[in-house]
Amino acid sequence: MATILVVDDELGIRALLSEILTDEGHTVELAENAAQAREVRESLRPDLVLLDIWMPDVDGVTLLKEWSSSGLLTMPVIMMSGHGTIDTAVEATKVGASAFLEKPITLQKLLRAVEQALLKPSQRLAAALAATAPEAEPGAGLAPTTAGLPAPATAGPRSEQSFELDRPLREARDAFEKSYFEFHLAKEGGSMTRVAEKTGLERTHLYRKLKQLGVELMRGKRGGL
Repeated sequence: MATILVVDDELGIRALLSEILTDEGHTVELAENAAQAREVRESLRPDLVLLDIWMPDVDGVTLLKEWSSSGLLTMPVIMMSGHGTIDTAVEATKVGASAFLEKPITLQKLLRAVEQALLKPSQRLAAALAATAPEAEPGAGLAPTTAGLPAPATAGPRSEQSFELDRPLREARDAFEKSYFEFHLAKEGGSMTRVAEKTGLERTHLYRKLKQLGVELMRGKRGGL
């Protein structure tokens, strides 16, 4: 996981981004203006910066140029703006920004941009090549078999479960719901944000439901809240 600096003059946006990124297992530092951003960048050397363009003291593009010209742009920077234009995005990219997010920022776009920005150059190249590679022929790349039997499947969350139906309806329903949420928690690496999105529940409702069902949260894997 990474140390991420969020620079935005709006308290609500700082709090929201911090909650989401912390839930993904990252360490989050906050700054409300360029002066604080300079201090955090100097003391902590973050792995990634989410930088708002419109700020009261020094705008984000100016700060980005400052870091670039002084050799301090040693980490990827994702620019954010609710009033951005194509010209602004192009300018920021030319200076060294790795991505540009338009507010309001959706969860999917945020997580995708952060994931891409944190990839090493070699990993980004591999991902780009994989995205453009032709599909494999049917049967190609299958695991070898032993004695004519398929190789064991890779360990992971099972999408098929069996349930004992000769029980009261409430118990059967609770058993199903517990398996359902345990499956999605394992599939999403313990990320409560992703599970809430996948299951269509509000995070607060999801927490209550998991506690009620006795589902153990996977804090150790992804730092889920």
